[in-house]
Amino acid sequence: MKIFKLILTYLFGAFMIFGGVNHFLKPEMYAPIIPDFLPNTAINYLVGIVEIIVGFGVFIPQFRSQATLGILILMLIFLPLHVIDVFKANPAIGNHQMALIRLPVQFLFIFWAWFIYKK
Repeated sequence: MKIFKLILTYLFGAFMIFGGVNHFLKPEMYAPIIPDFLPNTAINYLVGIVEIIVGFGVFIPQFRSQATLGILILMLIFLPLHVIDVFKANPAIGNHQMALIRLPVQFLFIFWAWFIYKK
């Protein structure tokens, strides 16, 4: 079980790094989900930086607990954005069906982050 959890931890770390880098490569992909009252470019890049940092953090044993807690917090912060997206006339994810699929995936990410964080 310990090796399974470590594999899931590294996989999620790699996923977070990839997602963080993607904020810089394809910022237009994230723009529609960022609320209008926030500075779009700054938030997009800030989230990208945070995702990269916590992603790398899971690979460093001394920082793994803090990094996985950071991922859990990020996933919880993102949850309302995905809920709101489901009810938009034009969801950022693409369409209503994709937004409805993405919502349970967000819960999966939250559970995954919790699983790798818990002792």
